[in-house]
Amino acid sequence: MCDDWPHLAFSNPLRLVAAIFVCSSSLCVRGDELTGTPPSSPAVIGTEITANLVNLLFLFDRVASDPPRTATKNYLTRVSEPSSPLYPDYVEYQQGKIDRLELESRLPHVAMLGDSLTQNFHFSSLASSFWRARTEWRKNWFLDTDPDSESIFSVYERVEYLTPFVATEYNGAGALVAARGTQENLRKRLVRARNFPGQVNRVLRATRFPDLIMIWIGHNNLDWVHGLSSEELERPESHLQSLAAQFRLNYTESLQCLIDRAKMENHRVAILIFGLANIDGYLQARQKEELLHAKNPKLYPHLNSGSRSFESLKPPYQKNMARLALMMNAELRAMVADLKRRLNKNGHVRLEYSDALIKVDFSRLELINSVDGWHPSIEGHKVLADAAFNALHPSLVFLGIGTTKATRKTRLLVSNYRAH
Repeated sequence: MCDDWPHLAFSNPLRLVAAIFVCSSSLCVRGDELTGTPPSSPAVIGTEITANLVNLLFLFDRVASDPPRTATKNYLTRVSEPSSPLYPDYVEYQQGKIDRLELESRLPHVAMLGDSLTQNFHFSSLASSFWRARTEWRKNWFLDTDPDSESIFSVYERVEYLTPFVATEYNGAGALVAARGTQENLRKRLVRARNFPGQVNRVLRATRFPDLIMIWIGHNNLDWVHGLSSEELERPESHLQSLAAQFRLNYTESLQCLIDRAKMENHRVAILIFGLANIDGYLQARQKEELLHAKNPKLYPHLNSGSRSFESLKPPYQKNMARLALMMNAELRAMVADLKRRLNKNGHVRLEYSDALIKVDFSRLELINSVDGWHPSIEGHKVLADAAFNALHPSLVFLGIGTTKATRKTRLLVSNYRAH
């Protein structure tokens, strides 16, 4: 594939970048990202040059894609109602004491950090996968804005019924819980994805720090097979324990940066950590998919894309991948419990762990994408939205946003809000 680059450069730029996208996997040393070992200077320079060229070549895709940030369209009308908690801010706006940008900044802000399970993403052709990973914001369980009754009734739409607010996605396909200070490899640079530290840095650099931060990341850390010898593959226990410990260390480092910043804010901040998906359930679905694909290759046509880029999906390694998920979730629970004890004296920062998304039953085939048999389908995103929103209740109460339960009727009310 790499030998075809000169021909691809002149025939189809998207095919060229797709080729780079695939070949870049050989440049990716995940150990560097997980442990913080810096790459060599030539590798960094090569990555920078290639990524910048691709960004220049595809400058137009920023126009072709929805932005990863949206605010309630009619928020001005809603905050102008005397019953609105934000009415005093509206009065200041009317009096000319603050401008429209400042008024919007005073709306509640919600941020989502995560990987491809929080994105409208699945594998198909190389060019399509590249384009989808690079441009497909929204249309997912966190941030879908389509009012159609058949689309995803997202967390954004449900919270929007309670209050006008601003939502921002920071998630990215292939994102890892990596060590702070490490740079994204070429593949992530090509699709403009950032690892957990990079996502956290973007939140910290934002003009307005969020009121609510939701985090669902770590699934790419489950590829435990990477770089192991045959002997280590046969006796992986020590390696799995090491990965789980490193996962907690890396996660804690980045999360602590958010907590430290939250302590400095003059508003309440809630941070909700979701446990990793139930891998055992998903593997049950994958066995069914493999049987269906063997009988009819047109079903799940890109089923093998998963095991090509994620070696732990291969049958000999699946059991330990599921074990590692359990170990990492145990580390997440322990990490949150430890950090919460330190937060006891700080009343305006709330940290919580939720197993709501672990309970989503991914053994159900209808929840899995019918193209790659790996990522969530539209139905899967709908179920994830329901589970995630229900888990938000304590955080929303803490923030004083409201507690009305979202229903189908709520969706009609949301649509009516937008119409005025």
